[in-house]
Amino acid sequence: GASWNVANNCYVLLMRPQPSPDELDPYGKPLGTHPGMAAFMCSPPPTGASGGAYPFSYTPYVVFLSVAPPVDPLVLARQAISQMNLTAITVGMVPEPLPGRVGIIGLPQWMWAENPSPNTVGPITRSASSGGSTVTATGTVTRIVWDMGDGSTVTCTGPGTRYEDRYGKSPSPTCGYRYAKQGEYTVRATSYWEVAWNGIGRSGTIPLTFTSTATITMGEVQVLRR
Repeated sequence: GASWNVANNCYVLLMRPQPSPDELDPYGKPLGTHPGMAAFMCSPPPTGASGGAYPFSYTPYVVFLSVAPPVDPLVLARQAISQMNLTAITVGMVPEPLPGRVGIIGLPQWMWAENPSPNTVGPITRSASSGGSTVTATGTVTRIVWDMGDGSTVTCTGPGTRYEDRYGKSPSPTCGYRYAKQGEYTVRATSYWEVAWNGIGRSGTIPLTFTSTATITMGEVQVLRR
């Protein structure tokens, strides 16, 4: 399990456990502290072996070598997430959140994610690597919670269904609501993400949320009598 170290002309093997700073070397001196380095047992090869001949004793001795800090898989997971460019959905609604558009109270409202994509509703997978180690993360929206602005919320497990004129006054089959009072409402759509990651012998999940808003106006049908 040892590897050849050119600088010291010996085979080196990480010492487990690491020696204490006051432990003595073969010359009777304390090993001391070596920040950012680890103690390795250095074993010169016998005369005639690969690496050359040595006129001194072949007794192993201790050397200190720089070691790379351990890779934190959670750090790599967050790097993978940053590559996903996750963002909130673009709100799609009927009535449309546009100036001059008015919805009718009592009629069904439809809500959906406009132009859904991997970075707005998932699934999306990215990987990040460092020092020969790799972590892979996959993000998916588990639900979208719609705060309707009147004290009510609607939880939808998918991106919703885009409204088309052919649906008429039918309620949304996937994500809808009905207002009971006229007025102007600010709707908040919060996407709840779950990002599952694994690598370097570990795994976990990271929750994320993104919110977008839209303002709609609800009115009532006026009946004219003569």
